Amino acid sequence: MSRLWSLIFYCVPVFATVTFLMALNGVWPFAACQMPPSLSTAGETIDGLFNGIHVLAVVILLGTGAAIGYVLWRFDHRRNPDGKAQYFSHNTALEFVWTLIPGIILVFLAFYQMNAWSENKMVRPTTMVSGIEQPTPPLVLVKAKQFGWEFHYAGADGMVETADDLYVEGLLVVPRGQDVVLQLESRDVIHSFFVPELRLKQDVVPGMRQFAWFNSNQTADVDILCTELCGWGHYKMKARLQIVEPAEFKTYVDGLEATYQPPLASAAKQPSSISVADAGGKRD
Repeated sequence: MSRLWSLIFYCVPVFATVTFLMALNGVWPFAACQMPPSLSTAGETIDGLFNGIHVLAVVILLGTGAAIGYVLWRFDHRRNPDGKAQYFSHNTALEFVWTLIPGIILVFLAFYQMNAWSENKMVRPTTMVSGIEQPTPPLVLVKAKQFGWEFHYAGADGMVETADDLYVEGLLVVPRGQDVVLQLESRDVIHSFFVPELRLKQDVVPGMRQFAWFNSNQTADVDILCTELCGWGHYKMKARLQIVEPAEFKTYVDGLEATYQPPLASAAKQPSSISVADAGGKRD
């Protein structure tokens, strides 16, 4: 291989690094490649982990590219009189090093991400009830189905899956500045609840009850997406998430209770498409 091709080969990791830095700093035309601004208090932790892994990947890419580029340049076939590469079966020291380094990196990442994983997936927010610290109950039961999202708000008893739940389809309204716990279930196949602005993604598996939580630091109106291929209508499976002030959220829930209309028994078991204006009703 000629030295020209070795230089072209080395340009690949350099170009990848430049595009990464441009995206990281919001430089056109790669600014849109970054995640949208975070609306979650946990966003800083997740973004730090995300960017840290990317920086590590860039360093590995540059190091690997530099090593391969040097070998291609230094051992040009024209330097070997007979034009043949030298053959050797193995190099124990080299094999040990290139096995040990990735192992160290993986162990480092395992410990590096523990706090972020614990905060967002393991340690559920808690509340004080009669002086006893207990897990915060779900504010909303989210049920995924082909191809939409159902939201069942806890009624006056503060619990989901009870007779006074309030049913809405296609719109999730939550308060700003409070821990919001969602109970996620699926009516049919595997779905995935994803809100990029909250750095929140959770697969929803049939037969399983899962929980996700967040605390938004500002009001917003964003999309809820499904990021698991769930059938022919996967592309259109989305809903809206509105993060509002606590007083506005209370007014919204009071409005749901005031305008509640009981659905038919058959509709309660498998709700049909209901507009946000109708605001649905309770489940059996």
